[in-house]
Amino acid sequence: MPGFELFSDLERKEVNDVLDNGVLMRYGFDGMRNGHWKAKELEAELATTFQSNHVQLVSSGTAAVSVALASAGVGAGDEVIMPTFTFVASFEAIMMLGAIPILVDIDDTLTLDPKAVEAAITPKTKAVMIVQMCGSMGNMDALQDICNTHNLLFVEDACQAIGGTYNGKPLGSIADLGCFSFDFVKTITCGEGGAVVTNNKDYYINADHYSDHGHDHLGNDRGAETHPFLGYNFRISELHAAVGLAQVRRLPEFISIQKRNYTILRNALSRVPGVTFRTVPKGGEESYAFLNFFLPDAESSQKVIEAFKTGGVDACWNYYHNNWHYIKEWNHLKDLKSLFPISTEVKKGLEYLQTKTFEQSDSYIARNISCLIKLSWTEDEVKARAEKMAKIIKAHI
Repeated sequence: MPGFELFSDLERKEVNDVLDNGVLMRYGFDGMRNGHWKAKELEAELATTFQSNHVQLVSSGTAAVSVALASAGVGAGDEVIMPTFTFVASFEAIMMLGAIPILVDIDDTLTLDPKAVEAAITPKTKAVMIVQMCGSMGNMDALQDICNTHNLLFVEDACQAIGGTYNGKPLGSIADLGCFSFDFVKTITCGEGGAVVTNNKDYYINADHYSDHGHDHLGNDRGAETHPFLGYNFRISELHAAVGLAQVRRLPEFISIQKRNYTILRNALSRVPGVTFRTVPKGGEESYAFLNFFLPDAESSQKVIEAFKTGGVDACWNYYHNNWHYIKEWNHLKDLKSLFPISTEVKKGLEYLQTKTFEQSDSYIARNISCLIKLSWTEDEVKARAEKMAKIIKAHI
């Protein structure tokens, strides 16, 4: 999956262009730039790639989630519904705004279960955030209908799903706001970086201002700028944007390689009795960044994972006891371990985590194995890997 696997002279050219020009900051220094604006170029490329009217680059995928929510007015005391299977950044980004993450079950798509979302809505609910983990989507139509019915903001965290589509539209471009990450291990990378995409002009203007201390970015060389409202520093640098500019132009190449490798592995495992695959909703196409499959029970999954490790099959995980991606090990959230004081309202809003259980999510995650699809594998390497994986699974279920 990671774009860093295939760094080339294209990335080096764009980075050297910034270094030769000498302006590393994305704003200001107009006279020194000689027309070089890598962040602006990348935003334009991403707008085309994501079929969206507006793109705001930020410093990370985590920043993208906070900026997206803030730009639509999510803040203190608001509830944001999110899945139990995601990355810790999801609840961190929500809590940074003083909002309350409301975790609900996933279904066999490995994303939000619409029934669980509907059941979690309260008068304080402001947004529903789907996290398109491991390159695929949930039931987008059902989730959109829920948000429309209850007048809720719909947000896509597509940080792991760049290149996936639903009914022909890029993931991340379907909801009110979409969030992307371009960190070191994403399909395309800036080293560190992220983006907010939207077709809503007001949200875009807010994101543009909020991510740079509230600056309105009017006039030349920052001279005429004012501060319409408070903001923070979530800026990306020109160096990071330069890497991403080369990488996004290579996205079709990367997706093609991922699809080839994914298809070889899936075809091999589909012939193994007892193996089933995550559900991809009708009209959806994965990004092929991961292959996710289920085994009959948790015990089989653990046996296969251990056998993969001893058998030399890398980059495959079961997330049940993973403290980055699944609620079971998020004790720092459940126990509210924080360097800074957490408001009484947020504390009260998170009391449900002390008693709530997520049996449905446990069932799916305990039986799931997720395998990263690498860009650097040759076709022969993938075929050999597929044969080894199939043999190991057959021996342990």
